[in-house]
Amino acid sequence: EMIYSLVITTVLYILIALVLTGMVSYTKLDVGDFLAHAFNDRGLTWLGGAIALSALVATTSVLLVFQLGQPRIWMSMSRDGLLPPKFAEVHPKYHTPSFSTIITGLLVGIPALFLDSDFVTDLTSIGTLFAFVLVSGGILLLPRARKKPGSFSIPYINGKYIIPGLMILTAFLLTYFNPGWLGRLFTFHDPGYPDFSSFEVFIEKIPYFAFIILMIFVGIYSYLRSWSVIPVMGLLSSAYLLTELGATNWIRFIVWLIIGLVIYFSYGIKNSRLKDLSQVKTAE
Repeated sequence: EMIYSLVITTVLYILIALVLTGMVSYTKLDVGDFLAHAFNDRGLTWLGGAIALSALVATTSVLLVFQLGQPRIWMSMSRDGLLPPKFAEVHPKYHTPSFSTIITGLLVGIPALFLDSDFVTDLTSIGTLFAFVLVSGGILLLPRARKKPGSFSIPYINGKYIIPGLMILTAFLLTYFNPGWLGRLFTFHDPGYPDFSSFEVFIEKIPYFAFIILMIFVGIYSYLRSWSVIPVMGLLSSAYLLTELGATNWIRFIVWLIIGLVIYFSYGIKNSRLKDLSQVKTAE
């Protein structure tokens, strides 16, 4: 059912994009509220207002769902020894991770009152997409077959020739429809941002360089190790979306990641349950 919902959602997004680009030029859609903007541009302001209100409600519900999941993630981490035991406390009446929920509300709610909405959504997006990249990459490391019945398994589609072929086809189409794109990528002057220095333009393009290196690496290993198509496509699509978030968001994310690593190496690595399991196996 989850896969069906993802497929339906993807198809709906594609259809909406086709309708919008048919209503107005794609050059007018580079705005935050592009869906409402398209209807307002056509004179349907009442419908644009309704869509803007719906988008506000939908965004709020999505962020709320994120906050419902975070306390449970902290609870699981605490049970694994990666956070103090306090985060694993369960409320005796509501049977929810009470302490983790309160901390999540404080850490998210208070900064949200003072931070810009674009800052919050961009940081949320980069964290979510990076998690998708890690999950897709982790699936590639799982064995293709499990001997135990009822164990976790994933569909396998051999990408030995499909993935490199798609990459070559993409490069050909990109060169055909957008000639000179590779040269512009290595030109550290952006006419759209004349005030940017060459160094600033270079910094902004670092995520794209990293994505190209990742594509080459994935293409080679897909051929050598016959990686599955589904996790590879998930990894590459999420990684490409990460490149569109800009270098500034990457710097913020890296700072936040460093804070998490400091917490892990100062507490989690000493108290992790995996450490105890490894000691037992060593003794055996």
